[in-house]
Amino acid sequence: MKYLLISLLTLMALTTYAGNEPTRKPKKPMKTGQLQHVVLFKFKPEATPEKVTEIVAAFEALPSKIKEIKGFQWGTNNSPEKHDKGLTHAFILTFDNAKDRDAYLPHPAHKEFGKIVGPWLADLTVVDFVNQAK
Repeated sequence: MKYLLISLLTLMALTTYAGNEPTRKPKKPMKTGQLQHVVLFKFKPEATPEKVTEIVAAFEALPSKIKEIKGFQWGTNNSPEKHDKGLTHAFILTFDNAKDRDAYLPHPAHKEFGKIVGPWLADLTVVDFVNQAK
């Protein structure tokens, strides 16, 4: 019932805003050459909600510690498609280029974060890409 209500509200919102499409400002595109570092987590069953919150906060703190990080986003999976393979949390870090990403990887703050999150992960996926969309 809850899923049906959410679906109906979403449909109504999309229908309401569909007519306003031309008046919305386009999103600012990524700068050419910027690199996206996508990190997906699947936590172990013993990772409590409090522990997960602590881990997310530690990840959110990295941009203030590592100057090469130009953007940071995160969220939890809400896809109805069931192709997530148990991955629940997604993080996207933006770097100006591969050189900046390469400086981030061995950075002491990143290594310290790895020690915090590592014991609680059942799985991890990382994908890096430079936007190819035209």
